[in-house]
Amino acid sequence: MVVGVLALQGSFNEHIAVLKRLGVKGVEVRKPEQLLNVSSLIIPGGESTTMAKLAELHNLFPALREFVQMGKPVWGTCAGLIFLANRATGQKTGGQKLIGGLDCTVHRNFFGSQIQSFETELPIPQVVAEEGGPPSFRAVFIRAPAILDVGPDVEVLADIPLSAIETINSNPAIPKEEDSTESGKKVIVAVKQGNLLATAFHPELTADTRWHSYFLKMVPEIEEGTSDIVSTSTSNQSFGARSTIDFPIYQ
Repeated sequence: MVVGVLALQGSFNEHIAVLKRLGVKGVEVRKPEQLLNVSSLIIPGGESTTMAKLAELHNLFPALREFVQMGKPVWGTCAGLIFLANRATGQKTGGQKLIGGLDCTVHRNFFGSQIQSFETELPIPQVVAEEGGPPSFRAVFIRAPAILDVGPDVEVLADIPLSAIETINSNPAIPKEEDSTESGKKVIVAVKQGNLLATAFHPELTADTRWHSYFLKMVPEIEEGTSDIVSTSTSNQSFGARSTIDFPIYQ
């Protein structure tokens, strides 16, 4: 199995490093023909407008859309989530091209600017059910988007109560609790729809490999039981005493 990582800009090296730790070959993808040689694709976080311009320059959009439509697994993190969404708001003047396929509306930079980036312990029950480990995941949000609404076929994997992030930043896109019609209103930050997985945060920037393992098991050849991939959360890492600093270890 070979996993492609779109390598136009952003954290593609970090994703490839995690795949290597899981014993999976990750290759950089910059040209349409390179998609023919991979079984699945990760679209990393980065600057979404810049990535879109580079993808257009290299004529990647038709091939990326075909890849999604063929039913091959694709995972978008942060900017990659924006790419996969059918609808996007909060874009720069003129907007940007989207790959589409994920029935949701995403708000670009929902959580604010670069200085309003944050980390939080995020409950991930569906992922834990398959990958084990602790009930939460240390999610890193960097100038992150959020999902405003989803279609009926989209499974929500993680969300955050707005009240939990009101003290982190003052982005006007985030409604204050007293302005909300419902107490405990939440915003969606991870979803799955068929062959598509999307997260508003950056799993590649932590030592917890459960999201990568979860994605790899979406690949048909993995589902047939041909792999012994085990995430680090259940094999060689003690989460009871995990360090505050657990950024990736390159091996």
